[in-house]
Amino acid sequence: MSGITVVMAQMNPVVGDLTGNTDRVLALAREAIERHAADIIVFPEMCLTGYPPEDILLRPGLYPQVQAALDCLCEASLPAVLVVGYPMTDALDERFNMAAWIDHGHIEAVYMKQFLPNYGPFDEKRYFSPGKQACVIEHKGVRFGLLICEDIWKPTAVERTVDAGAEVLLNMNASPFHAEKQSDRLAVVRRRVDEFGRPVIYVNQVGGQDELVFDGASFAVDAEGAVRVQAPAFEEALAPVRIERHGDGVAMLAGEQAPLPQAEERLYGALVTGVRDFIDKNGIPGIVLGLSGGIDSALTLAVAVDALGAERCEAIMMPFHYTAQASVEDAETEARTLGVAFSVLPIAPGFDGMAHLLQARLPEIGGVTEENLQARLRGVALMAVSNASGRLVLSTSNKSETAVGYTTLYGDMVGGYAPLKDVLKTQVYALARWRNRQSPVIPERVITRPPSAELRPGQVDQDSLPPYEVLDRIIHAYVVEQKTPEAIIAEGIEREAVHRAIELINRNEYKRRQAPPGVRVTTRSFGRDRRYPITSRYHEPT
Repeated sequence: MSGITVVMAQMNPVVGDLTGNTDRVLALAREAIERHAADIIVFPEMCLTGYPPEDILLRPGLYPQVQAALDCLCEASLPAVLVVGYPMTDALDERFNMAAWIDHGHIEAVYMKQFLPNYGPFDEKRYFSPGKQACVIEHKGVRFGLLICEDIWKPTAVERTVDAGAEVLLNMNASPFHAEKQSDRLAVVRRRVDEFGRPVIYVNQVGGQDELVFDGASFAVDAEGAVRVQAPAFEEALAPVRIERHGDGVAMLAGEQAPLPQAEERLYGALVTGVRDFIDKNGIPGIVLGLSGGIDSALTLAVAVDALGAERCEAIMMPFHYTAQASVEDAETEARTLGVAFSVLPIAPGFDGMAHLLQARLPEIGGVTEENLQARLRGVALMAVSNASGRLVLSTSNKSETAVGYTTLYGDMVGGYAPLKDVLKTQVYALARWRNRQSPVIPERVITRPPSAELRPGQVDQDSLPPYEVLDRIIHAYVVEQKTPEAIIAEGIEREAVHRAIELINRNEYKRRQAPPGVRVTTRSFGRDRRYPITSRYHEPT
């Protein structure tokens, strides 16, 4: 009886940093050899460039750098097989999403991804041509078949690989997170196992890349569909998988089973990962945000501190005439509890100055003009602090507000990154309660008070919007599930509320186009997934 140790190298690459990524591959490979006596080390899809590199793939100067990275891996001549992902061109200048099998300093085989996803956040048909051939390599008496990400979702690619003699399938992935993605992945892999009777080693990227978050959570499934090894979520990891030859077949032995986060913990982990890597990978020293005493900014600050540490975060309270004393108190309480730098900058002097400036044109400032001017003065103050400190402004708008335009351009939308961009208001409350169960950082009054922008006397959100429990159901049904108005109404939601919400969603695309990027946590976020024209006369049939 002989055995092979395959190590899943769950890596967090940086897009475009070929030197840094190559160094990281070598460091992880050496650690896998030393700690786990690895025979084969499998890295994620396109780990040398990071994923997704988008139009960097169209730059001809990329490919000599990719080749230099491959040469560097070969020159290291490590005593184990490295399976690495990368893009490359051929003699006809066609581009391919590829994997290389590097054994003791030599590229012994290459594989070209056969199925190219072109939906949701994926644009691979813009960049790549599909491969057509299976790739099976024998190593120490076991035949391994290479697959890249989408290939496992299509039975055709798996069938070709099994027909070519594969006994174990190595699937390299850059599979982005959404709330139910891990269960989807496992269901698909088990379907392929059930169809073809081969164990699958599924290696996923981890880390944040602009809007996308990759949760890792790599796993290995045996020929009966049982998960035998599970890597953790939201962190780099080396997870060994032991394969043994038993007569004419192979067996996958049980190994480490890292617990995976559930529900709110999983969503919160994605937000923390997205913020941390956006700030760190862009070399930004820290963040600043407007802490209003409301639930959105309270949760955003908690996420930022958990991602970056209190010393890299700053919160500013900017009260006006309509700001409740409770809001000032709660903002200060949270900032002190989290240990972040905190200051109070009243905006009344700025408002009076703007009123004087505009007096010849606007003798009286009231209504929505007054409300938006308050929000924009706060944005100006935050950007001034950002310019002086080098810290990035975090926008605190959530998906519910962004969907219906309940937010001010160049005001509370200001910022370079929006952690809650794809998080509905009801989820904001759930996450705040979950975070407080870990340690109480958000004042209870922030969670229990009716939400308000505090831009006019006695204002609450439900003066302008349906209750968030209703609004969020409409947004999820219309935006994520793409249901018709009639189908949503049939679920028991009032007709007038449905049509009003959909009208607001469609009318406010111009605002969303100007919003900062933010963490994607659903299958249809605003931005990468849902691309609607600003100028349109389309109406849903009624």
